[in-house]
Amino acid sequence: MSLIRPYGDTTGDGMVQLSFTLPIEHSKVAEGAAVQLANKMGMDPALVVHAKPMGEGFTFFVVYGRVNHLVDPSTVEVVERDYPLLTPKEANAAIKQSMRRRLVVVGGCIGTDAHTVGIDAILNIKGFAGEKGLEYYRELKVVNLGAQVSVPQLVEAAREEKADAVLVSQVVTQRDAHLLNTREMSAAFREAYPAAKRPLLVVGGPRFDETMADELGVDRVFTRGTTPGEVASFIVHRLTNRTAS
Repeated sequence: MSLIRPYGDTTGDGMVQLSFTLPIEHSKVAEGAAVQLANKMGMDPALVVHAKPMGEGFTFFVVYGRVNHLVDPSTVEVVERDYPLLTPKEANAAIKQSMRRRLVVVGGCIGTDAHTVGIDAILNIKGFAGEKGLEYYRELKVVNLGAQVSVPQLVEAAREEKADAVLVSQVVTQRDAHLLNTREMSAAFREAYPAAKRPLLVVGGPRFDETMADELGVDRVFTRGTTPGEVASFIVHRLTNRTAS
């Protein structure tokens, strides 16, 4: 695949749009500062196309400009799906045949994160993007702990329920809270369980990097747009293969 450049008004013109907030009162100086920042980021020329005060002492900007950078798609690293997508019927059949019992999934939002929209979209029966959530799967027992669950509470719940898989959603990302919380969680499970007995650890959220699973000490990272079927298929594929081996 050949090198590519951003498309704005014409093919390959390198035009991009960038939004950000500066801690400065809205003024001509503020707009000049926004252009200066854009220039330092490689946008030249850069034009402020929108500026709006965001409370006292802050201004939100949208800047449009040209960059000269080229992108080589052949060097991009992504995590490709390495398991088959299963329908709920196929997932239930695989669990029943391989495990001969219901597969237990415990999930929640850890730390101070109170945003349950992500974990609810995956676990609740209503689901997401036209797919039913994991509660819909007959051979899955789902325990949704909700928001602001501490790591010790999560480990305890996993032990009590004899969880096969633990799902954690993290939406709050200030100061990399989602990364710190995930590392704390994975370390706690490694301490609490022998390696062969540890539940499958799955995390997800809009600002995770899916290539960071090993670094975070989890088995899989899911990012924005993930559907319940993708999560269910991964869990069933990984755990039924573990049982078979």
